[in-house]
Amino acid sequence: MLRLMASKVRLYLKHPLHETQAIPLSRDQAHYLFGVMRLGVGDVLTVFNGEDGAWQAEVAVASKRGGVLTCLMQMSPLRLPPDLWLLFAPIKKARTDFIVEKATEMGVRRICPIQTEFTNAERIRQDRLQAHAIEAAEQCGGTFVPEVTQLQRLNDLLDRWPSERGLMFCDEAAAGAGTGNHLTDAKSGPWAVVIGPEGGFSEHERIKLLNMDQSVRICLGPRILRADTAAVAALTVWQMALGDW
Repeated sequence: MLRLMASKVRLYLKHPLHETQAIPLSRDQAHYLFGVMRLGVGDVLTVFNGEDGAWQAEVAVASKRGGVLTCLMQMSPLRLPPDLWLLFAPIKKARTDFIVEKATEMGVRRICPIQTEFTNAERIRQDRLQAHAIEAAEQCGGTFVPEVTQLQRLNDLLDRWPSERGLMFCDEAAAGAGTGNHLTDAKSGPWAVVIGPEGGFSEHERIKLLNMDQSVRICLGPRILRADTAAVAALTVWQMALGDW
């Protein structure tokens, strides 16, 4: 009988996972496992694909240019995070990477970069940000990887906003105004958190957000937070009130 063994090495794979499944490795994956992590034939690791849960796999073939893993047994089923989206305006590269990583760790279903009137960044590298989400899921023990969408205009996104999805509007203009956290009376279900850019929301955007039936205005304390700090604070507030914490 196979014995369930914990492994500190975790790898995301775009491949179906089931018992005895052979999984070919790319050159980059082989370099990471055999060159960086120093695994060899017979060693075990944890693999996941965002759909089939976490599996124990054994190294069957190891070389510098590739390799093969063999699935042994499922260690845990797929654990979906709450149906929560994070909408944020991209900022400097390292801080945008931080937001994507922390959103993945804290449990979101989708990460949506948005273009607001005061957003400095006009484009993003979606593939690079998705790679950061994968790395964060590998490190935090998750079995699900949130989708990072293409950059979208906030106004366009709000115009087609789903009627059933709540919107937690983190308004920097409420800082110090005594506006509190009103999520205590909010209903569970699909939600999104929206964080503004470094320059804040425009007056037009603020009015539009305030007038939406799905919108709940939130103050994140008496001080105005940096965008990356605000993202972590807002996700903490939502998770504590309506999430899986």
